[in-house]
Amino acid sequence: MSLRWQCLVVDVPDPAAAAAFWVEALGWRTTHVVDDEVVLEPPAGSLEDGVAPDLLFVRVAEGKSVKNRLHLDLRPDDQDAEVARLERLGATRADVGQPDDASFVVMRDPFGNELCVLRALTPAELATLDR
Repeated sequence: MSLRWQCLVVDVPDPAAAAAFWVEALGWRTTHVVDDEVVLEPPAGSLEDGVAPDLLFVRVAEGKSVKNRLHLDLRPDDQDAEVARLERLGATRADVGQPDDASFVVMRDPFGNELCVLRALTPAELATLDR
């Protein structure tokens, strides 16, 4: 079977504004813009370029009403610094029932879509990725 995951579609009321948040959050590039959709891809030539699925922001009229069934997990080098940076960009912390001692921080982007900022990998965990 030949099947490739192309993109993750995110429904939002304002695709350009949502894409602007995620460009800043991820450092990705905008590769396609039309009235009702914006596509983001990893930086050209990066390790993720051509590997990570695109993010496609599509305009929808209805607002978000329930917890997302699918969300992004982000792996930072420094969890506290990244949470603070995302908050400066407009993200907010969220309680979706996670335990008090969770190793991740649940947040919402400016349009209410959940995301998680995971803990940083330890040096030993990073070493296993280099194999």
